[in-house]
Amino acid sequence: MENSMGEKDDYRHKGLRKKLIESLKEKGIKDEKVLDSMERVPRHQFMDSSFLNFSYTDKAFPIAAGQTISQPYTVAFQTELLSVEKHCKVLEVGTGSGYQTAVLLELGARVYTIERQRELFLTAQKTLGALNYKPLFFYGDGYEGLPAYAPFDRILLTAAAPETPQTLLDQLAVGGIMVVPEGDRFGQKMLRIIRETEDHFERSEHGYFSFVPLLRGKNQ
Repeated sequence: MENSMGEKDDYRHKGLRKKLIESLKEKGIKDEKVLDSMERVPRHQFMDSSFLNFSYTDKAFPIAAGQTISQPYTVAFQTELLSVEKHCKVLEVGTGSGYQTAVLLELGARVYTIERQRELFLTAQKTLGALNYKPLFFYGDGYEGLPAYAPFDRILLTAAAPETPQTLLDQLAVGGIMVVPEGDRFGQKMLRIIRETEDHFERSEHGYFSFVPLLRGKNQ
């Protein structure tokens, strides 16, 4: 798939983003920092060029390697639950197109992002680099996280896990927050997990969603 990096971010795109942000507010997203960050990210440049005219509709679309770029509402919802503060050290499991990565960076986070699909890993590097976003990229198994760089203040999973991986819980700082869609291929509940002490995790549920599955290993 050819992405839309050649397409400039002009007044038309900015106008469409403004409308998208208004629709997210109507759907219940309240965090102004999240909304402002999403208004600054040119979503059309993360998408296949054939979907260019739909870049600012509130829908998920296919990207390479059988994956999707998440619906903006889902990105906003997960990001709002994550409560990102400036200079937060965030582990993102599943770089995908890099769109969610860009939103986290706009919030002032230090983002460590891991992707198992080589094609997506390379494309996201190119796209984010061209837009001057500078996360730390890793090609590897999201289930394993990045123990060498732990602990993380925030951990975000952008794919569905049948259960929250213990390896990732271990990498969450005390006082840190993890957001994970947990469930099977028929649907997942969105969990917000706060590590209150070394041994105690407080879990809360925040509605039902549908994500692609989190797979083990890395894929060429």
